This record gives sequence, structure tokens and C-alpha cells, in this order.
Amino acid sequence: MSGVVMGVNVAAVAGDVKRNLDPGLCALICHETNAGRDRMTDAPVIYWMRRDFRLADNPALCAAATGGRPVIPVFIYDPQVKALGAAPKWRLGQAIARFRNTLEGRGSRLVLRRGTALDVLKSLIAETGAQEVVWGRLYDPEARGRDTRVKAALNADGIAAVSYPGHVVFEPWTAQTRDGGFYKVYSPFWRAVKDREAGSPLPAPEHLPAPATWPISAQLNEWGLACAMGRGASVVAQHVHVGEAAAGARLRHFIAEKVGRYAAERDFLDRDACSGLSENLTYGEVSARLCWHLGAQAMQAGAAGAERFLRELIWRDFACHLLYHTPHITSRNWRGGWDAFPWATGDDSPGLLAWKQGRTGVQVIDAAMREMYVTGRMHNRARMLVASYLTKHMMVHWREGAHWFEECLIDWDPASNAMGWQWVAGSGPDAAPYFRIFNPQTQAMKFDADGRYRRRWLAELNANPGREAMAYFEAIPKDWGLSPDMPYPKAPVVGMVQGRARALHAYANRTF
Repeated sequence: MSGVVMGVNVAAVAGDVKRNLDPGLCALICHETNAGRDRMTDAPVIYWMRRDFRLADNPALCAAATGGRPVIPVFIYDPQVKALGAAPKWRLGQAIARFRNTLEGRGSRLVLRRGTALDVLKSLIAETGAQEVVWGRLYDPEARGRDTRVKAALNADGIAAVSYPGHVVFEPWTAQTRDGGFYKVYSPFWRAVKDREAGSPLPAPEHLPAPATWPISAQLNEWGLACAMGRGASVVAQHVHVGEAAAGARLRHFIAEKVGRYAAERDFLDRDACSGLSENLTYGEVSARLCWHLGAQAMQAGAAGAERFLRELIWRDFACHLLYHTPHITSRNWRGGWDAFPWATGDDSPGLLAWKQGRTGVQVIDAAMREMYVTGRMHNRARMLVASYLTKHMMVHWREGAHWFEECLIDWDPASNAMGWQWVAGSGPDAAPYFRIFNPQTQAMKFDADGRYRRRWLAELNANPGREAMAYFEAIPKDWGLSPDMPYPKAPVVGMVQGRARALHAYANRTF
């Protein structure tokens, strides 16, 4: 793969890679490489993996491999991994297994350990004589707190601990308003970064030197990452695209075949117009920078939908930008004054179970929920509709929906999930007008005019339901007691007119 990133010849596309790298990143890699040589040329460097399961365009791995020292890739099952929902944890296990095989194919290994990150890393340093630990940055408050503690403790022990970019196109703190603050609205954020140089993608390391002796590794199957998924795992497994090669094929296909119609068709529920890359971006099986690079090329070549694709990549960056600057977005209302809004929560949420089961009686809402159980993902337009129906027609707190998505989505991301739910609910950024209420029935008529999406997922609407519609009953928990011969609900749990009127009344009488 030398000089090639996901089938793209980097030298041909962007000239000399090192010359075109972000200067700060290049200097950091060079600095750490020289520092490593000064310390011990044969001392291993530990590459701590989290959500960066790729070889190409991986700055932390590039830094580890530069200089010829042995590289020990390690993944740690720590409390943050343990806290993941069922679907994200299962999909993480798939990513780990595939990347472990990739490393073995290049003469390397992936060491698996369980425990708190600092304890595991200290143990590995003692076992291997490593003098440096590198990793790719994450931006949620839990990861930042953990990484800060790890870096401080290792540095205090004389161990170099260095984090690198790679999860987003542009680092969250690099976009500032004129007064030095952070952006709270997407449009000016987009304008601030759209003409920036993102740097050229890095090729995969040509060689990953192995240590003389490999540390003992845990067995992946001992971790039980698939346990919480239960029988749903075998259903969702038929729809995933795991690993760097699959992500690269998906990206190339999108750029070659679909990006031109992306802007015009991306909202239509029954059309295969989206990239599908959210799954792979979540686990770092493809870099956001490579997606940006190829999208920009397509835009320059005149592809009609390429700019819209770039905007969506930056929407993901914007979510990380907000998460970094306002970490409470994952757990509390982002806008002040919304704590008194009369959302129902927990046991006080009538209809919540019907919403989860995809049996609200609103066809497009139920179809979207069932799509999630069968594929592990949900169309972006559908995500907005199910979120709006729950938080506005049903008046259920956005946290209930956000927590359920965290349990069920294989492409769950803490930043995108939190911002998406709060944006729709009205309590988050860019939510103007906050009283906008999607009507799922009119949305279905617009974006699923002939009902193909609804028929695809709702077995009860078909005399001869398709395999995907039936798969829903194989994926859901048995204790729901649902079967395809049950009649579909005759009426919605909350009607369109009733729900809209109640929500508008709540907004009109708000106390914020």
C-alpha cells in the first residue's frame, strides 16, 4: 500500500505527502521521532488504539512507525468500552477482529488487555521497556478526562505520551469566531473552514517493526462484546461493512457512482443515495480527511452533490466542535432554560415502548425504527422524523431517545447523537425555529411517495412481506412478544393534529 490510500495514489493526487502535511502535524511527528531516537532506538512505542482501525491516513500510527522502533498496537477494554450500548459494543468487536487480522497480515499483532487505561499502559511499559505511548484524539468529556490523566501520569514517569489528530477533518479548537470564541451555529462554522487546507492523506506505513517478544494478549471472545446484542447480532451482521478495505470500497463507489446525485436525492427514504460511511467513520475504518479530500476532488470535477457531501462531513466536525467546547451537550439541555420544559421521562413516558418497538401506528416512524433493528443504522431523514415525533408529538424527553439510539445504532457517535437529538428537540444548537414540528405523514408523502420504504420494513402491510421486513421479528428482544401475524396498530399513539397542538401549547407557555 505504499503511496496508496484506499486505492488512491497519494503522490499523483496531491504531490509529495510529507510536503503537503499540516505543518504542525509534520513537525510533531518529526519531533517525536527524533526524541525517540535520542532516548532508545530499540525501545518499543505503544500505539494505543481506540477508534482508528485503519492503516492509511492514521497520524498516530504513522508517528509510531516512523523511526524504525518496534510498534506494539494495543486495544484496552476499559470502563468506557464497558459502558457502550449493545450495538456499538458489538460493532466495535467486529472492527477489532478485522483490524487484528489486518495487522497479522503485515507481520504485526494487536495486543488486547482489560482494565483501566493507565494501569494497563503502565503494565505494558514495565513488560516491554517502551518509552513512548501514542494515540489518536477523541473529544467526548470521558475520553478527554481519561487521556489527560494518562498523559500526565506517564509524563511524570518519564514516558513520552503524545496524542494526534485523525478523527475529524479539522480539530475542534482550530475554528474560532472573530472574538476568539467557538461557533454555536453551523453555517458560519462551515464558512470558517470550507476553504482551509486539510492536508494530504498519509499512506499506510510500509513496515511495522515487531518487538523481539510480544506481550501476552487477551482473547477477544472472552470479552463478550456481542452478548448484549443477543439474537440481533446475526441479523445486523448481514448489513455491516467492516474494516478498512470495505470502507475504502464504499467510499470509492460513492464518489464514482452516487455523489453526483447526492444533494438531490439524499433525503428520499427509498433511494440508495447516501454514502453509508457513518459506520466506518465511527470506528475510524476510513479517515474523515480522506473523505474530504476525495469529495473536494469530485467537487472540482463538477459533481453536483459533492459540496453537499463536504457539508455533511463538516456537520460531523461541528458536532465534535460543540462537544469539545460544551461537553454538557451529551447529558443536559444545551440551551439554557429548557430544564423546566414539560417533557415526560422514564416511567412517565406513555407510548415510549410503542416508539421503541416500531408500533406507534405512524408508518414512517415505525418503518424507520425497524430499519434500525435490522441494519443497525437509520436513514438520516428518518432519524429527524423519529426524533421529532418522540420529542414533540409525544412530548418525551430527548434523552430517552438519545439513550435508545446509543443502545441500538452501530454508527453511534457521542457528538453526532447528542447534537442531532437536541437540534431536533429544540434545546440544542442551530435549532431555529425551535417550535418547528415535522409532520411525519406529510414527510412520508414527500420523501417516500410510493410507500416503498414503508412496505420494505413493515411486514404487517404486506400479504407477502419481504425478507428484511420479517428480519425485524428475528432481531428484536423475545420478551417483546411480537410476531408478524399481529395486526398493525389501528391508530397512532399520538395523532398528528393532537400532538402538534399540544407541543405548540407547551412552547407558547414556556418559562424560558
